[in-house]
Order: sequence, then structure tokens, then C-alpha cells
Amino acid sequence: MALPATNSLTPGVTLDVRDAVKSYGDVKALAGVSMRIEAGQFMALLGPNGAGKSTLFQLLSGLFVPDAGAISICGEDFLKKPTLGLAKLGVVFQQPTLDLDLSVTGNLRFHSSLHGLGAEGRARIPQLLVDVGLAGSEEKTCRSLSGGNRRKVELARALLHKPRLLLMDEATVGLDPASRTTLMALVKQRCRDEGLAVLWATHLVNEAEQADRVYVLHKGKKLAEGTPAEIVAASACSTLEEAFLKMTGPASGAGKPEEKAA
Repeated sequence: MALPATNSLTPGVTLDVRDAVKSYGDVKALAGVSMRIEAGQFMALLGPNGAGKSTLFQLLSGLFVPDAGAISICGEDFLKKPTLGLAKLGVVFQQPTLDLDLSVTGNLRFHSSLHGLGAEGRARIPQLLVDVGLAGSEEKTCRSLSGGNRRKVELARALLHKPRLLLMDEATVGLDPASRTTLMALVKQRCRDEGLAVLWATHLVNEAEQADRVYVLHKGKKLAEGTPAEIVAASACSTLEEAFLKMTGPASGAGKPEEKAA
């Protein structure tokens, strides 16, 4: 199916998704999803398991192509010029993707080589490790790190090539509360200091409450979008959790996160 061409983005808009559709056989995982994220904006993609969050991330990271719709990253048509979009994109997937037998520095150097950064990329590694709180862990193997610290390595890796858009796909699953708080604080600081745009997929309402904007996705469709306060007000509820459950049903898994040691 031919996909419609996209126009250039409005200045300051980092991600523009228009009417994205993706089906797997008879199952429509995404049914006309549209969203825009501006530079420096932290958007939470809130939805229960099976909402379509991972499918959207697969489209945004180039792993799959939408059946219909359009995607632009920093004004570039991602479907026509994926390499330009990928160069401006950092991703932390839900499933760990580190080489556990390499050192922290070894993982980052390998990523630097994949992006062709050379000496420039390697020179960024020490400061990045300071930024994410891993100074002194440079030569430790990733296998020896806690779950929270492995996530910090993955975040440092995702930021190494200075992306303009960061995708965090359920990146705090299995982490203890302190590690979740630290990881989110690190990302939000990049939004404030560097204008990084972030799409943070989660099924945890307490994470979404900290976002600039929340995009509620359920069964492949947008149910609501706005600031946490706007969504609460529009639903005539008193909390974001109540609003989310009202929209998606009590089986959505919006309760308290599992507190698993990192």
C-alpha cells in the first residue's frame, strides 16, 4: 500500500505521527494513531498491556513499517529516509539488550562504532557515565551490575550519539522504586537542559503523572491526550489513575507497580 507523503514539520516538533495503522493478520494493533511531540517535551504513552505501545515503538524504531500513515522525525520522512531518522533516535527497549560479558565502557564503545562516531563518541563516554551515576563502574562487566544500573548503561548508550528523540519502552519494568525514580529524573533533566523529546511508554500511572503530556492508548486507539490535569478534569475524576481505569476498565493493570529488587 502506498503511504502518503509528509510535509515538513512545524519548527520545534521532533516527532510527528499521522494516522499510523498496523495489523497482524486480523488483529489491528494500531488503528489510526496520530501524535506530535515537541522539542524538550516529555510525553508518557500510557496504556495497559496489549494496548499497542510496543507496536508503535517498533514502527518508530524502524523495526516494522506501518500499513498506512506517516512518520516524521525532526522534519524528515522516516519511511522514505529511515537512516536520517535513526541517526536522531535513541531507544531503550523493554527487553535488555546489553552484551553482559562486555564492560560498561565496552558496550558504549561498540555502540559508538555502530554509529561511526569514532574518537568523538569515545570521548563522550566518561561524562555520560558521570551523568547517569556510573562513574567508577567503567570496567565492570554489565553482568555484575544491578538491574537499575544496567538500565543506566542502556540510557547512556541511547544518549551517546546525541539523539533528538528518546524512546523508552517500559524501561522501568522490574526495577525497584528508587531505580525507577532515578531513571526518570535523568531523562527529564535531558529534556530541560538539552531539548530532548521523550516518548516514555508505561502502564504505571504514577510514572505518567510526572509527564508534560499523557497519551492514553487502548486497543490500538487514542482515548485521550493532554496534561495529566487536563485528562483528570475531562474525565470528571479526582486522579489520573481513576481516569485511566474509567477509560480502559479495571483489568487494565494500572495498579501499583511490582516492587522488584534491581
